[in-house]
Amino acid sequence: MAEEIITGNKTEKVGEVVSTKMTKTIVVQVTNRSSHPLYKRIITKRTKFYAHDEAQTAKPGDIVRIVECRPLSKLKRWNLKDVVRRAVQVSIDPKEAAERLNP
Repeated sequence: MAEEIITGNKTEKVGEVVSTKMTKTIVVQVTNRSSHPLYKRIITKRTKFYAHDEAQTAKPGDIVRIVECRPLSKLKRWNLKDVVRRAVQVSIDPKEAAERLNP
């Protein structure tokens, strides 16, 4: 799933939103699969990036594209470019849940 595109001198990465608990900040986990140089096995490496989300449009589970920018805080060096794919939102009616628990 690791996709890294260089446009000009700005790097873009594609990853999954892990957390949106901070105001205007999302945590994006980028997964990179590579072959181990000695053992020739496929290894999955994960890296978390803090990205700025001005409009707070991203939700946990979304696949997003982030782009490199100037340092915005101690950890934030990325901006949200766009949401590639939305996560499936599952909701259940409270009355229906109560009926299933107490038939």
